[in-house]
Amino acid sequence: MYAIFKREFLSYFRNPVGYIAIALFSFLSGFIFVSSFSNAAINISAEINSLRSFFVVVIPIITMGLLADDRKRGTEVLFYTTPIDLFSVVAGKFFAALSLYGIMFINVFVHMIVTKACGGVVGVGAWGSVVVFFFLAALFISIGIFASAITDSQIISAITSFIMILIVQLLSTIGSLLSNAITAFLPMLGVAKETSNSIGDGLESAINWLDPFSKTNGFRYGTFGVAPLFFCVSFTVVFLFLTYRILEKKRWAQ
Repeated sequence: MYAIFKREFLSYFRNPVGYIAIALFSFLSGFIFVSSFSNAAINISAEINSLRSFFVVVIPIITMGLLADDRKRGTEVLFYTTPIDLFSVVAGKFFAALSLYGIMFINVFVHMIVTKACGGVVGVGAWGSVVVFFFLAALFISIGIFASAITDSQIISAITSFIMILIVQLLSTIGSLLSNAITAFLPMLGVAKETSNSIGDGLESAINWLDPFSKTNGFRYGTFGVAPLFFCVSFTVVFLFLTYRILEKKRWAQ
């Protein structure tokens, strides 16, 4: 796994992808920080929360070539024809992408130091937001790797992961819209209003249960819990396992 990790991590800096991702993240975090700094309302937790909105842009960039590029260059055949554990391949690529995110996040740690140096407060909510940020980053990176495994094209991989991450980020909105639609539509079919309201609320609750943002929102206010982090880890493992199964299927198809 270490060899795969080292190869993928260093590859970020042998091509423009790593530098583009770092530059983009630094620009976004710097812009948010300067805006709050100039308004004398520095809130590191709010900055990190805003940066989570850009998972949909940054993660497809850093994951689109993790497996699709191997297929394009023909190097993926080595994974299938050598006695290597394919889950180690997936894990190595996953940790390489997550490590790149760690490097990008140094920018936010600098902002925290500047905030303290200027007499600001970096409270427990800020550190809670840092913890949640990396758990969510791990979840979305696993989605990006899964998208890279199901296609030969980096562009299609990026678009697929973009759509999947965007859907996850909009789960609460989707749940609300579907609930309102059901509440308005079912009475037209003769369903009692109380029943339609109950169905709509149940559907919205089920969709919101899958929303990692709503589950982890309390961390930014200093309310910690194990269940939200376990939720993120569980779904991260699920997507990594699905990626592994896709590679395993291709190995036996060789």
